[in-house]
Amino acid sequence: ASEIYERAGEIHRAGQLDSAVAEYRKALAVDCRFHPAWYSQGCAFEAKGNAVAAMACFRQAVALAPDHRESHHNLGKALFTLGLVDEALDSFQSSIALGGGFLPRTAVAVAIPGSPRAGNQDILAARRGWSETHLPPSPPGRQTRSPRGSDRRLRVGYLSSFFAGHNWMKPVWGLVNRHNRERVEIHLFSDAPEDQCRSGYQRHPTDHFHDISGLSNHAAARRIQEAGLDLLVELNGYSRVERLAVAALKPAPLLAGWFGLYGTSGIAAYDYLIGDDQAIPPAEQSCYSEKVLRVPGSYLTFEVSHPVPEVTEPPGLSTGQFTFGCLASSYKLTPPVVEAWSRILSRCPAARLFLKNSGLNCPEAREFLAQRFARCGVSPHRLIMDGPAQHLDFLAAYRHVDLALDPFPYNGATTTMEALWQGVPVLAFSGDRWAARQSASILHAAGLAEFVADSVEDYVERAIARAHAPDALPHLAEFRRGLRRHLTGASICDTTAFARNMEALYEGMLARKV
Repeated sequence: ASEIYERAGEIHRAGQLDSAVAEYRKALAVDCRFHPAWYSQGCAFEAKGNAVAAMACFRQAVALAPDHRESHHNLGKALFTLGLVDEALDSFQSSIALGGGFLPRTAVAVAIPGSPRAGNQDILAARRGWSETHLPPSPPGRQTRSPRGSDRRLRVGYLSSFFAGHNWMKPVWGLVNRHNRERVEIHLFSDAPEDQCRSGYQRHPTDHFHDISGLSNHAAARRIQEAGLDLLVELNGYSRVERLAVAALKPAPLLAGWFGLYGTSGIAAYDYLIGDDQAIPPAEQSCYSEKVLRVPGSYLTFEVSHPVPEVTEPPGLSTGQFTFGCLASSYKLTPPVVEAWSRILSRCPAARLFLKNSGLNCPEAREFLAQRFARCGVSPHRLIMDGPAQHLDFLAAYRHVDLALDPFPYNGATTTMEALWQGVPVLAFSGDRWAARQSASILHAAGLAEFVADSVEDYVERAIARAHAPDALPHLAEFRRGLRRHLTGASICDTTAFARNMEALYEGMLARKV
């Protein structure tokens, strides 16, 4: 088995994943208890994007070598991808207990806001522990601001590794493009060159774009410090943990988090976190290492500057069947979500559920999800599952959905707004943490509070009631036709007002009035 395994490893390292899997199987046919082949085969399946097969391999690897911390860690990654977040956290913790360091601890810090069993204090403890272990200490004292007279503009920097990701940046460009350049001098610190960041960004002649992609964290921090900022807004959060050290080095007098955290950073260098009353109620300040400041309405804003499909009629008008749907990532489809949606489908026997995301890219993933629903009493024929698509085609898939169901505890944000812009109402409920209140924040600011339930039970009952209403589909058709017009008049899309509110918040930070 070892000789075959060595050959498989060479093939694997050459990037020939299918051939490598075949060779690992040959090794296991010789010795089914050969742990390295199970582990490496799992890694090959992971690289192929087959989380189900990877999970099965890593389970075998853990059973055969329970002290192998990498097997536990990679099992956790597969479980997380499939929406089994609490099981994933258990695997990450097992890896940590066996001496695993940066990788499993980082995985916990990233995943924990989406854990059904975790609470705000758990998120704080995990992220504070990660930052204290893996980030450089903040320099003593504060950076001093350049003297600012009444005629000098506020100098604000935005730090992100994702300025080139237009879909990721939709809320950010809505703010940056509408800043008052007579009041604010904008500096963007980017891990991508400027020519890759033009989709959605409307550069002003006074803006400063800094490409830091080739710089180490310390060098990037020096570049930011040289800009003489008043405030740095960090946009990566735990989506790019490798760059959190830049923030920890405190390269500006004040550091704020806003978009991309979905929970406290747990990082001592952060002074402020920007939210709203829906997402982060004042009573939860003790769950945050930062001082939480709030803007009126939602902490998110959206400006649609990219091509989008036309709004279509509700599919139920032509099919005669009511179709619920969700286009959120598979890792958000936690067991409580599957249970709640199964309850809805069991009470709406003629309805279907449309699911589409990049995780449903292979038959194994679709079968695995179908089995999860089957264990809750839902027949596979009630499910319509589809894999990834280019962004325009992805948005067009909302033509298959009458009513979108928001996942929990990790809600949609951009996904929620995309559904609304395509005319599809989103049913959500206000949960127990920031990540679980994103859609509630958006829906309230969109003037659609009637789609925000108070609990899971209320969420289930509202979904059933909307599907059973005698005039449900004609009402939805009228709703869809007018929703874009409605949104353009709502505060969620008033990017100019949002920018003024953020500028006032920034001024308050500097004046120490908040």
